[in-house]
Amino acid sequence: MSESATAVSESAKPAPLSWLAALRVYLEPASLRMLTLGFSAGLPLLLVLGTLSFRLREAGIDRGTIGYLSWVGLAYGFKWVWAPLVDRMPLPGLTRGLGRRRSWLLLSQAAIVAGLVGMALADPRAALGPIVWCALAVAFGSATQDIALDAFRIESADAERQAALAASYQTGYRLAMIWAGAGVLWIAARSEVAPAAQAAGQALAQGAAAYQNGAWQTAYLVMAASMLVGVVTVLFSREPAQVALPPAKNIAEWIEGALVEPFADFIRRYRWQAALILGLIAVYRISDVVMGIMANPFYVDMGYTKDEVAAVTKVYGVVMTLLGAFIGGVLSMRLGVMRILMLGAVLSAATNLLFAWLGSRGHDVTALIAVVSADNLASGIASAAFIAYLSSLTNVSYSATQYALFSSMMLLLPKFIAGFSGDYVNAHGYAQFFTSTALLGVPVLALVALAARVTPAPPRKP
Repeated sequence: MSESATAVSESAKPAPLSWLAALRVYLEPASLRMLTLGFSAGLPLLLVLGTLSFRLREAGIDRGTIGYLSWVGLAYGFKWVWAPLVDRMPLPGLTRGLGRRRSWLLLSQAAIVAGLVGMALADPRAALGPIVWCALAVAFGSATQDIALDAFRIESADAERQAALAASYQTGYRLAMIWAGAGVLWIAARSEVAPAAQAAGQALAQGAAAYQNGAWQTAYLVMAASMLVGVVTVLFSREPAQVALPPAKNIAEWIEGALVEPFADFIRRYRWQAALILGLIAVYRISDVVMGIMANPFYVDMGYTKDEVAAVTKVYGVVMTLLGAFIGGVLSMRLGVMRILMLGAVLSAATNLLFAWLGSRGHDVTALIAVVSADNLASGIASAAFIAYLSSLTNVSYSATQYALFSSMMLLLPKFIAGFSGDYVNAHGYAQFFTSTALLGVPVLALVALAARVTPAPPRKP
């Protein structure tokens, strides 16, 4: 390439935002909406996975069973199957008044609330079936909300602001996860008929006898009410401008446009490099997701009380999550998404080793503070960069379907492997488990380095 051509190419690139301009993006209405909608998206996840595992372990359920029950989360891994319907199909009685994105958001939020109420009323000691079915309803509703919300976010701003929207979304998401993790534990502890005075080791020895379902019932009902944050935001938000879709002449043409074309578009744009990109997406969060299923059973088995876990994750987790998402968003806009994607991959794997170290400390609250702080900081940085990366791959003409494919692949393999985590811990112990999950992150580094060489492909005009 000639020097003049190179100069023209360089001058065509948009100038990076100044530090002040990058910070101001977070105060724009679209960023603030993503904060509250991110809260609505993050709330259900732990309630059917991490927090539920704490509840089940306290009720005396075996670690192996808890691991297999985490497959409820596979609903997130298959959301691409019904994403085309969310992307294209209007809802009678809702879409005309609210718009395509907001109508699906409201419907999915209603399903989440109903499922959480069902989980509150169920008692895992009597039977696991009801709580599992209600958890599936929450997971399905949550996955549907994610589909509509990802499209809503991508359509709410231009490409230059997607990193900021991703960071705002991730901040709200992580705050909700802390509320659904630390908050629900704090509420359950406060709601016990007679707050446990026993040492954590005694409580574990007593098994299910220390479990109070009424306390968990109160906590899950509060979580159901917390979904109103998202409901109110949807009702008072404006429907984003959408790409006009040509009307389908028949069912075959509709299927072609809704099901086939979103996937074909991605393959056409990236060709053989699509396999590399999809491989990276499939494993980027594998170390975090596989480790996360056993985190709460680990806290219970190490003798940490609900109050201790809640206090540590509420105070230090909130601060470090906000800091991580903020740093990830700003650095992605200033230094580029791929550099921060690599940083997040390194930090995510490294913090898993800290959990192995924590297991050797016994009941050490100070060590728990350090590990939880580092883990939340790393997760905030990695998630903000990863969401921005996924958004950059999406064609706005098929935003819901394509993003659902990407985010589904992100969870499918990790969630499947995580189902065996309880059996692995039973056989090898926590220290080896956490070390193994850190090693799962090593191949991710090579994939990020290779994906950084892929030239972004412009989307085809509809």
